[in-house]
Amino acid sequence: MDLKEISPVPAAALPLAAFRAHLRLGAGFSDEATQDALLEQYLRAALASVEGRVGRALFQRDFVLRLTRWRDDHAQRLPVAPVVAVTSVTLVDAGAIETVVAPARYSLDGDGTRPRLEATGAILPRIPSGGRVEIAFSAGFGADWEEIPADLRQAVLLLAAQYYEGRDGTGDSDAAFGIRALLERWRDVRMGGSA
Repeated sequence: MDLKEISPVPAAALPLAAFRAHLRLGAGFSDEATQDALLEQYLRAALASVEGRVGRALFQRDFVLRLTRWRDDHAQRLPVAPVVAVTSVTLVDAGAIETVVAPARYSLDGDGTRPRLEATGAILPRIPSGGRVEIAFSAGFGADWEEIPADLRQAVLLLAAQYYEGRDGTGDSDAAFGIRALLERWRDVRMGGSA
């Protein structure tokens, strides 16, 4: 399994002003933007960490999942939630010949925690021997910071602040209890190893 992010979060979407206010950095000075690159770096690191812990894309963007075999013949779980849409399913044979699968052959079960690509018939299309399937999809809560649930936004700001304040190497490397508590309800509980 190989998951690739196709469209990264644009810098304009990041909450730099909210993060600056959270850190209580000065405002209205001529050099106010000098730390923007550093603040962006910590925000991106915090976003990646939160997304990894909860298995969800916070900002909506495009992904491609590449597989050499289906987990189940009738459905394939997608590794990121919430999935907004499946854009395409493409079979690629050993000779790199691509065949786009008709959308009528699959559907999206957009379950908020465990989205799946499902066969509309008995089974998903057969992946060519020595080939792969590429599933292009869009996932995330929204394109704007305000569309992300409040507790996840707060966790990102708290974690980014922790990274910022520990940039000299003296900070705590573990997520504080408050951050973990904010993320706990979003964690995917897996029992019995089901897809």
